Amino acid sequence: MTASQADFEAAIERTLIEIEDALDSCEWDIDYERADAVLTLTLEDNGSQVILSRQTANKELWVAARSGGYHLAFEPPGWKCTTTGEDLPTLLDRVLTEQQGESVSLGL
Repeated sequence: MTASQADFEAAIERTLIEIEDALDSCEWDIDYERADAVLTLTLEDNGSQVILSRQTANKELWVAARSGGYHLAFEPPGWKCTTTGEDLPTLLDRVLTEQQGESVSLGL
């Protein structure tokens, strides 16, 4: 069963806040900037970025990283990548680790 538009919007907002909170308390130097439902993470060691964005028409959360673009569908209780099958915390930790060059875990 697909999420309603209201469920999708609430899930996006909740997810972005959870990621911001995790970044505020993590040990890595990762800056973030949010503009509406686009969250840009910048790894200060090398300047690389990971961008998360809401795709309302598809009811998806997209993650753009050096390793590629990932589309995640909201499947309560969370987000699942439509190509790799990873949940959002696993995917985000993986792409941040790849770009940081050392193990990153946000603890989401």
